[in-house]
Amino acid sequence: MDSFQGFLILGMMKWERLLSRGRFGEKPGFIPTQAARSEFEVDYDRIIFSAPFRNLQDKTQVFPLPEQAFVHTRLTHSLEVSSVGRSLGKAAGEFLLEKYPSLSQSGISASEIGGVVAAAALTHDIGNPPFGHAGEEAISDFFKFHPAGLSWQKHLRPEQWIDLCQFEGNAQGFRMLVSKQYGLKLTYATLAAFTKYPRPSQIAHRDIARRSQKKFGFFINQLADFEQMTDFLGIEKSSDECWLRHPLAFLVEAADDICYSIIDLEDGCTMGLVSFEETVKLLQPILGEKFDAKKLENRTQSQNLGALRALAIGALIQQTVEAFAQYEESMCKGNFDKALTDVIPAAKALQAITDLSVQKIYRSKLVLEKEAAGFQVLEGLLEVFGQALYHKFYAPTRFSGQDKSILRLLPEDFPLKGWGEEVNPYPLLRALIDYISGMTDKYALNLYRRVKGISFPGV
Repeated sequence: MDSFQGFLILGMMKWERLLSRGRFGEKPGFIPTQAARSEFEVDYDRIIFSAPFRNLQDKTQVFPLPEQAFVHTRLTHSLEVSSVGRSLGKAAGEFLLEKYPSLSQSGISASEIGGVVAAAALTHDIGNPPFGHAGEEAISDFFKFHPAGLSWQKHLRPEQWIDLCQFEGNAQGFRMLVSKQYGLKLTYATLAAFTKYPRPSQIAHRDIARRSQKKFGFFINQLADFEQMTDFLGIEKSSDECWLRHPLAFLVEAADDICYSIIDLEDGCTMGLVSFEETVKLLQPILGEKFDAKKLENRTQSQNLGALRALAIGALIQQTVEAFAQYEESMCKGNFDKALTDVIPAAKALQAITDLSVQKIYRSKLVLEKEAAGFQVLEGLLEVFGQALYHKFYAPTRFSGQDKSILRLLPEDFPLKGWGEEVNPYPLLRALIDYISGMTDKYALNLYRRVKGISFPGV
């Protein structure tokens, strides 16, 4: 059996508790009223109709939105990940119900387990800022390197400063999902399945052997929210500072891994960055005996890409479910902590796709230009708004007319009262990051142009 040093493994997590239908934000003893839908279907519907999810339609997945040739946005990517997640969750659910008959007696169905994974997968990118991972780095760099960002450090506690200097989309997503602003009140099971990295940003020792410690999953001011979730579901700690993953989080992660590997490659081929021949060669090892070159004849490239993508995703789903069944008990004990797509037969083929994608897609001129623009836009917005807030509350002698005009552009519900030299500004800065990271690519770009005087309304 695999083992890791320094763990506080207290027992085995129980599925009956991991799949509890309680909701974050509801009082103890809350009785569900939606008889026609499962509680996890309610989660899915609430996410679909939420403003943060709608905003994903104008957030870049890999490529800036082109005038020709369809490529994926964060919205279409999230819908596809959710679809794959539902298939993974339902198949894994059938395995769990057969292995643990008591789940059926508790009223849990395979479809409900699929619903948990589908809902969590739907939200997996909900905390991503404009311009993708470049946006994450731009927000972090503002506080680490920019004079207007560094000016806040002396007013904050060390763990708060680390949060700001390491913006993390997963932690931002958790913050949004538990926020009263959006009122989602998701089930604890969906929240936990969403949380791939169940730890805070500052820990004394990160165990690189554990996938769940690669990044962090909540900001320090969400610690109580996170502990409320883990206590309710009976999720154990793996160390003094880190928790185990909910086992369904491995399926959410796998759904994302499958989709971005296969579909980013498809988009790269569609955009002409990867040849069709290279694409077929990369997918063939995944398809195995299902690959038939004759079926590619007399059809368009787009049709062939679609067919190959569907076959590849189907094969990867099957392999992933088999791996989940193999390691499920070890997950519940905390002894398995790897990406499922790293332990399936197609792992080497997926790595080959990743290697080529980094070289030809993620480092293509089109993508790099988008990333460079993202750095300028987000740094510029954080500079003007952050500096105006600093001047108003922490250096009032420098508060200018320009600062006043900038602050009038903030949302009506932005918390502009109660701050000052003696007040810790961490919640204020979190609110500013909420505002900027929640923007779409186009809105952020247009606002940047206006506040920098590059363009004017109506001109």
